[in-house]
Amino acid sequence: MFKIVDTLIKRYFSNEEVVVFLLLLIGALGVLAYWGGVLAPVLVAIVLAFLLQGLVDRLQKLGCPHLVSVFLVFFTFLTACGVFIGVMVPIIWRQAVRLVQDAPRMFTAIRDEFLQFAEGHSDFLSKSAIEEAINSLANESTNLGQWLVSFSLSSIPSLFSLVIYLVLVPLIMFFLLKDQSKILAYLTSWLPKERKMMRNIAHEMNDQIANYIRGKFIEMIVVGVVTYIVFLFFGLKYAELLALLVGLSVLIPYIGAAAVTIPVVLVAFYQYGTDGAFVYVVVAYLIVQALDGNVLVPLLFSEAVNLHPLAIIVAVLFFGGLWGFWGIFFAIPLATLVKAIINAWPDQDALTS
Repeated sequence: MFKIVDTLIKRYFSNEEVVVFLLLLIGALGVLAYWGGVLAPVLVAIVLAFLLQGLVDRLQKLGCPHLVSVFLVFFTFLTACGVFIGVMVPIIWRQAVRLVQDAPRMFTAIRDEFLQFAEGHSDFLSKSAIEEAINSLANESTNLGQWLVSFSLSSIPSLFSLVIYLVLVPLIMFFLLKDQSKILAYLTSWLPKERKMMRNIAHEMNDQIANYIRGKFIEMIVVGVVTYIVFLFFGLKYAELLALLVGLSVLIPYIGAAAVTIPVVLVAFYQYGTDGAFVYVVVAYLIVQALDGNVLVPLLFSEAVNLHPLAIIVAVLFFGGLWGFWGIFFAIPLATLVKAIINAWPDQDALTS
């Protein structure tokens, strides 16, 4: 037994770079586990800096100085965020409140439709089961409505934290964009001089994470805008709110699309009943989802994601259970990191050459 352990240690941990990398990995996981909430503004700023770094690089390639590129991209981003918060957020909030208030009437109408359908199909549909399911959903919507109405008073500390985020995140993001080379040079100065494995993993993950974040942002915008146009064309209620939910759903692979389909179908069924318009809305929505999964995703992530769908689902469940939303958002890059480490770690010939 001890001989096996000794052999494994000599094989995988005899190199200084491997030991340092393992310690850094354990330390990073420990910091995220115990101080992730405190460092959340820094993590958000890093994500946004990754998102905007590509625009800064493109401006520099066009001959624009680094500092000017940073200022242009940074203030354009702040302007876009200000417009979204000032224009879209109030509309979406009003629609969310109205949807929750309309939910009891919505479930009543849906129940009546199903009960009418069950009268002619009593062999396999039970009226009591339908009523129980609809009443349960209605009760949950009522509880959600009460929470939403009292949210403005009970969430003052959260709003205060939001103000802190609105100040700290842009400030940290600006310095990350402005002094990226200095920060990276300082951090790498603490690493061993011979770090071929870490350099390979870092280069691969830098490209993977940057492409993934930018690709997800583009996918979220495209899917949300196209869905909004489709809903607006059919005159669907709560079009802005539902389009936002559909856009955000792309952040959760597979699971998000399935979950957001439920409110879309319920609202369409409540508005149109069993008329042909209901079928048209659902079919159009499914076409958007199909184009997203079969055209847009391969186009944006053809080189960024090279994982089996089962690995992606497991990563979403595992990292989402550990770190919530950010675990879900970074599930694919983290899974790619695990894959890169597994592929690079046993390569002792490459480490010693």
